[in-house]
Amino acid sequence: MHQHPYRIRSVSQLADALIRVAPRSAELWEARESVIGPVGVPVKLSHGRARQLWMVVGMWDRALDIGQFPEQAHHTAAQLFTTPALRAFWELARAGGLRKLAPEQGRPAELPLATLRIVRDCLKILAQLVSPDRTDVWLPSIPQTDLKPAVRPETLGTLYRRLADLAATGPLERDGIALSFEDRTRLLAMVAIVLAAAPRSGELAALRLTDLAPDEQAVGLRRRQQKGPPNRAEKIAELAEVGPASVRAVLWGQRHQVSEATYQRIVAARSTVDPLPEVEWYALGKGAQAAVRRWLDVRRQLIDSGPLQGGQTGLWVTLVPTKAGPPGITLRPQGLTQAFARGMTALNWLMGAEHGWEPMPTRMEQLRRAVTAVPLADRPAHGTEQT
Repeated sequence: MHQHPYRIRSVSQLADALIRVAPRSAELWEARESVIGPVGVPVKLSHGRARQLWMVVGMWDRALDIGQFPEQAHHTAAQLFTTPALRAFWELARAGGLRKLAPEQGRPAELPLATLRIVRDCLKILAQLVSPDRTDVWLPSIPQTDLKPAVRPETLGTLYRRLADLAATGPLERDGIALSFEDRTRLLAMVAIVLAAAPRSGELAALRLTDLAPDEQAVGLRRRQQKGPPNRAEKIAELAEVGPASVRAVLWGQRHQVSEATYQRIVAARSTVDPLPEVEWYALGKGAQAAVRRWLDVRRQLIDSGPLQGGQTGLWVTLVPTKAGPPGITLRPQGLTQAFARGMTALNWLMGAEHGWEPMPTRMEQLRRAVTAVPLADRPAHGTEQT
């Protein structure tokens, strides 16, 4: 048994089950066990999913402290995933009663749908860990969230030009938010790659120096396989003789939305479709190449002037000291999205008085969906790794 900060026996057992597939020790991470993925194939959890699962374990610990649960739910982890216990947990979670921190002033107490969907998916994984033979675990239905409107494609050129202007001007500071030269240079390079390749924030954050072709002429993205392009879902739907929405539900890990027969037809059809390439390459135009090179110069200076030793391979790095360490540490997805939001906020301040300026969204997803990116047919010659 491992030592956990959980006093309730069932939660401690749940943590023991989770630690096999999501160990908190960095030394044990590479040796972690697999879980059953959305299409029945064993997969290893990502760091992001592991953090989410541990979050839900903490929610269970708080739930059993404050809620009305069957007595057995306090003693056995498997009893946490009976219908009465799950319903009681879900009502507390949905109302925001299981937050670790109190909601900020003006922030709704209820959890947003996106967070509820994460909690639901984590419950499914945890149920499999403690009751692998059960097929009747109750899980709530969650409506799909409406996508926020994408940026109008005709405004993308204006966005890039204004960001280039912003990168060339002096330090910008307003209402306590400052954009240094390094911050503006990194932001321009990020947006240049988004406009060229339309990566998701996690895909953008995962870029390494070796994902740049020689002379920065192209960038290689590791696409999330379960979220393939729409034509892939339509092809599978045609082969399986089902609707594309059912295929997308399975590819996105929402198996509960389709019947077992439909699921099996989709899995069989999926196995006949050519797999997505591990890396898709996208050409970078002259402006994007210049923006990326400028960032690489700034990045090199940050690392050379700091205490970090060895190969720092992440393309995006921190600019100032953080909890993770000195400047030059690989930027995590959350830090990347925060940097993007801060930059878009500053740009909107700067351009607010300009005639015809449309405020830019602070969420990268709304920008990404406005871009039509076509991968290169051939993989470019690979460059050498930089530090």
